[in-house]
Amino acid sequence: MLPTPSPAPSRTAVLLAFAAVYLIWGSTYLGIRFAIDSIPPLLMAGTRYALAGALLYGFMRWRGEPAPTRRGWLTALLIGTCLLGFGNGGVTLGEQYLPTGLTALLVATVPMFLAVLGWWSGISQRPRPLVAVGLAIGLAGVYLLARTPGAGHVAKPGHAALGLGLVLTAALVWSIGSLYSKNHQPAPSPFLSGGMQMLCGGLLMLVVGLLRGEATGFHFSQVTTTSWLAYVYLVTFGSIVGFTAYIWLLRVVEPALAGTYAFVNPVVAVLLGWAFLGEVPGPKMLGGAALITAAVALVVLGGRQRR
Repeated sequence: MLPTPSPAPSRTAVLLAFAAVYLIWGSTYLGIRFAIDSIPPLLMAGTRYALAGALLYGFMRWRGEPAPTRRGWLTALLIGTCLLGFGNGGVTLGEQYLPTGLTALLVATVPMFLAVLGWWSGISQRPRPLVAVGLAIGLAGVYLLARTPGAGHVAKPGHAALGLGLVLTAALVWSIGSLYSKNHQPAPSPFLSGGMQMLCGGLLMLVVGLLRGEATGFHFSQVTTTSWLAYVYLVTFGSIVGFTAYIWLLRVVEPALAGTYAFVNPVVAVLLGWAFLGEVPGPKMLGGAALITAAVALVVLGGRQRR
């Protein structure tokens, strides 16, 4: 007897999940900047995700979800390392050296990485000519952004190249983890899986932060009210709501389509960076932003034509 197929998700659920990863994640770049102004970066990111993961995992177990297997925890550790340890951890470190809007624009390369890596891994079909054109335009946009770090207050100025390398590596490894998680899940429930991945990735970042010596000389008394408010927002909305929505989307839509959050996030991040931090984009940065935006649109359109 054939297994009964899972019911298709409702259009409303899919739209709400996309709204979460589009708008909430777009605002997290500003939240990260405010949080790391007085909290060491990996200690902030690590405790943020470990706390959010523990809350979500505990709630789902309390709701009656079965305990994960050892294999499930190993899968959660692998995906959490890619998506959070390298992905979010790299972005958080990179924001010490780059404006928030530029960081979000560089993360917009995720759909392009997903298209190429999905093809190489056999998960997706070979990119159509429209997608290939988009990838070429995207590379040009990244090059233009790399030549123009952009204006705005950063915690550690003068190291834009390091920030670029950290954020692009984060986008690449995030894409690898996203593709792997398409067919490898720690648990049947996407919410339990999300909690496990956040818990594993958060603890990993916390350990690395301690090994980097971030706790040396750090005192809670030095954390500003703005940083605390940003931290609470990142734990609740940025992690529990946003990350869980993304994990669910990876199960119900194509990986490249789930990655289109990077198409909207830069717009939100640039607007918020301009409004709150005075990050006024110059002509070259706007040109790079336009190229990457066009590239992501072509990648998405090419992928939808394929279906």
